[in-house]
Amino acid sequence: MNFILDASITLAWCFSDEATPKTIALLERLEFESAMVPELWPLEVGNILIAAEKRKRISYANIKEFLSLLENLNIEIDTETASRGFSDIIFLAHSEKLTTYDAAYLELAMRYGLPLATKDIELIHVAKRLGVKII
Repeated sequence: MNFILDASITLAWCFSDEATPKTIALLERLEFESAMVPELWPLEVGNILIAAEKRKRISYANIKEFLSLLENLNIEIDTETASRGFSDIIFLAHSEKLTTYDAAYLELAMRYGLPLATKDIELIHVAKRLGVKII
């Protein structure tokens, strides 16, 4: 595993107005490297895509195409996230004033000692303060 991938980076691959050279480079890295995500990642990404469809930002056909792309990337889903939800993750969320979703990505990065790929400014600040490397 090379890095922890959060939904903000993932969705930048779908929406061109959110893409940056950094997010494109991370997508390209997945040709040779692997990423890990918490169990909530597919639900979080899916929820944002469905909300975007409701706002006419993306079609359902494009959602299916994007999900197919994601399924073919070297992304591993952590199976311990849920079991840590009422302990490590909620305590981290509380102490750092994060959502439990953001805390799940941070907890995963801390547990594996991997850098975190995110565009979330608040999460970046907390991660850096806690010694987690940001990509």
